Amino acid sequence: MMIRPATRDDVPSLVALIGDLATYEHEPDAVQIDEQMLADALFADAPVVFANVADDAGAIAGMTVYFRNFSTWTGKLGIYLEDFYVCPAVRGRGVGRALMGALADEARAHGYARIDWSVLDWNETALGFYTSIGAKPMIGWTGYRLDGDALARFGLDGS
Repeated sequence: MMIRPATRDDVPSLVALIGDLATYEHEPDAVQIDEQMLADALFADAPVVFANVADDAGAIAGMTVYFRNFSTWTGKLGIYLEDFYVCPAVRGRGVGRALMGALADEARAHGYARIDWSVLDWNETALGFYTSIGAKPMIGWTGYRLDGDALARFGLDGS
């Protein structure tokens, strides 16, 4: 098993894993991304989203999809982990730990302050894994999202 940056050839597998993750999270119909959209985001002249894959002899067994964020408190960049998924067939073999370790190595190599992500509160397996690597829940913080019709309606006019 090798952890490496995603290539253009990995895009179909990444889109499939994103679909698998959405299904696991009970939102299979929410995925709108296609291969071209993902390739355009990952391989732009100045990409703002990145991906690593767990390559198991040419088969993609897991992924992290992430982007940079910035902390005004620390004055440093960080990483926001958007998607993290390991194929069920290879879970328990250290693939998730290796993927997260590669992300931590990248953060340290660039002098980033932290890695942030969200996890569904019912995902006990993920919660246990994150605790096992030393991550701490952000007690007292509630995630918010403005999208869809609400995003379309809201703007400078204050509506």
